[in-house]
Amino acid sequence: MYTIALDFPENFEPVVQLTSEEFAAQIRLMAALKMFELGKLSSGKAAVLAGLSRVEFLAMCGRYHVSIFNYSPEEIESELQLDLESLQKALQ
Repeated sequence: MYTIALDFPENFEPVVQLTSEEFAAQIRLMAALKMFELGKLSSGKAAVLAGLSRVEFLAMCGRYHVSIFNYSPEEIESELQLDLESLQKALQ
């Protein structure tokens, strides 16, 4: 496992109201959420980065308003078009 060092001001813990360990965990979670949101990590890999199970990570996505559905506008349009075509055939 690799380690990344992060410098932050002394006495920073009271400002963010977290211990050093909690602050480190929060930084890992925020990095994992953002990288997942950007499509850089799968939910499973992001969960590992955050130190959570996949289910816990997906729950954190909801808490922090990160969509678990990462579809491009083109993919959504294509899926909707296929759904409409299927519906039209079913109604004939």
